[in-house]
Amino acid sequence: MATFPDIAPEYGASKQARPNVRIAQFGSGYSQRTTFGLNQDPKKWSLTWNYLEAADANSIEDFLEARAGVEAFEWTPPDDTTEYKWICREWTKAMPVGLRFTITATFEQVFEA
Repeated sequence: MATFPDIAPEYGASKQARPNVRIAQFGSGYSQRTTFGLNQDPKKWSLTWNYLEAADANSIEDFLEARAGVEAFEWTPPDDTTEYKWICREWTKAMPVGLRFTITATFEQVFEA
């Protein structure tokens, strides 16, 4: 399994959690909730890399394109020390200043062998 290039994202990265929950709704507004599945709380990270030189921007873009949102890769979130498996189904590359690039991407945690 490939590991994401060792290029740290900018501060301001955000993590989203949306636990898998099943809800049974009953009369009078009563409901019961339970988590669903083995991995009930996958994470999603919104990341940005600013003012990258062409080589680093191409390294990130080539890495993501090679996996095309299908093949998982390993990456360590900024608030953790453990590598997890992720996919990236969408990213954007821009050139806001001179020959410096900005890449934004969303990493979605996956659970597979």
